Amino acid sequence: MLRSTGFRFLVVGTLTLFMFIPLFFVAVVIEERAEYSRDTIAEVGREWGGIQRLTGPQLVIPVEGPVTREERRETIDPETGEPRFELVDVTGIVRTDALHVWPETFSAQLSTRSRERERGIFRVPVYEARAGVDFAFDLSDLEAAVGPAETILWGEAELQIEVGDSRALRGDASLTSGGRRLALEPLAGGGIRAGTGDPRDLGAYRLDLGFNGAGALYVAPGGRTTDVTISGDWPHPSFDGVYLPDSMEVSESGFEAHWTIPHLARPLPLVSREDQMRAARAAAFGLRYYQPNDFYQKAYRAARYGILYIALTFLTVLLIEDRHRRPVHPVQYLLIGLVQSVFVLLMVAYAEQIGFAPAYFLSAGAVTTLLTGYGWAALKLGRRTWALGGLLAALYAVLFLILRSADYALLAGATLAFGALAATMWLTRNEDWYGAPGEGLWRRKAPLPAAPVAPPGAG
Repeated sequence: MLRSTGFRFLVVGTLTLFMFIPLFFVAVVIEERAEYSRDTIAEVGREWGGIQRLTGPQLVIPVEGPVTREERRETIDPETGEPRFELVDVTGIVRTDALHVWPETFSAQLSTRSRERERGIFRVPVYEARAGVDFAFDLSDLEAAVGPAETILWGEAELQIEVGDSRALRGDASLTSGGRRLALEPLAGGGIRAGTGDPRDLGAYRLDLGFNGAGALYVAPGGRTTDVTISGDWPHPSFDGVYLPDSMEVSESGFEAHWTIPHLARPLPLVSREDQMRAARAAAFGLRYYQPNDFYQKAYRAARYGILYIALTFLTVLLIEDRHRRPVHPVQYLLIGLVQSVFVLLMVAYAEQIGFAPAYFLSAGAVTTLLTGYGWAALKLGRRTWALGGLLAALYAVLFLILRSADYALLAGATLAFGALAATMWLTRNEDWYGAPGEGLWRRKAPLPAAPVAPPGAG
C-alpha cells in the first residue's frame, strides 16, 4: 500500500500544497524589497520635483462694496445715567469676494526629456520639462458678475498659476503680454503669480516655464477651449487623468499626445466669485512615467506561478522514479521544492544588481544544474536524469516567456497546466492505482512466455 501509485500521488500532492508556505515567505521578502524600492523612488522623485501638475492661469480681480454689519456700542441710559450696550448697524466699504476669471482660449505645448537618477542600487526615472502656454481672457462682461454697489478694482488684478512644487522650477520663467514682460513672484502653496495692473489694457499672454518632475505630468483644462500637446522621449507613457488624448503616437524613441477639451466638457465656470483652482486640479489630465513589467512585478508573478512549476517538477520525478528499487523519499521532494522556491529570491537579488534577463538565466541555470545533479547523485535516476533536466530547462524557458509578456501570462500558464495534466493522464492510463507500482514512464514490459517445445518423437 505504501508504495502503490495512488498513495504516492496523494503524498506528493500533499507535499505540493505544503510548498505554499515557503512561497508565501518568499512573496513577503519580495514585497519588502519592492516597498523599499518604491520608497526610494518616491524620495528621489520628491527631491527632483515630484509629480507636476500645471494648473491655471486664473485671473484674480479684487472687488469692494458696502457691507452692513452689527456692532456692539456703549451708550448712556438717559433715564438712569448708567452705561449700557446696544447693537447698531454699521455700513462700510470692504473687500468682498474677488472675481476669479479663467481664459477664453488656452493652448499649451509641453516637451519633456527623461533622465535617470541613481540612489544606491536603484535607478529612478525623472524628467525635465519646458512649457509654452498661450492664453487670453474675455473681460467684456465682468460688470454683470458683481452687485450694483460693488466696484471692481481693476488695477489690483493678479494672475495666478499653480505647479506641483515651486522648488522644481528651473531656468528663466517669463510672462509677457503685448510685448510687456510681467514680473513673476512665488505663489503660496506652490506656483507663480504676477500683478497685471488693469488687465483690460493687455492682450494675449505668453508664459514660458521650465521645471523638473518625476512620476507623472498633468495639465488642468484652463480655458473655454483647451488645446494641449505633450511630447517626450519616454517610450512607455501611461496616459491618465480625467481626459484621454484625442490622438497619440508612441514608439521606442518617445511619444506625442494631443488633447482638445471644449468648455462644456470641463466642470469649471469661466467667471466665479470662488477660487476654482481645486476644481481645476481635479479635472487634470496627462501621463504617468510607467515602468512596464519591472523585475519586482516579474518576481510577484514568478512567486504566483511557483506552485505550478514546483508541482510539474514533483510530477516529473514521480513519473520517472524507480519505485520498485529506490522510491524518492518525501524529504527529497521537500528539498526539491525549497530549491525552486529559493529560485525567486535568487532572481530578485541578482536582478537588483545586473538586471532581469541576466539574473533570470543565472538563477534558472543554477537551479536546473543543482536539481539535475541531485537527480543523478541522490535520487539515482540514471539515464532518467536527462528527462528531469530537459523538463526543468523547458519549464524555466516557458516561465521566462510568461514573465516577459504580461498580456499573455495567463494564456501561457493555463495552457502549460492543461498540457501537463493531459500528459500525466495519458502516461498513467494503464497504471494500477491500487496495486503494486510499476516503473513509471520507464516500466519494462514482461517478456512473453516461450513457446512450448515438443518432446522428441512426439507427433
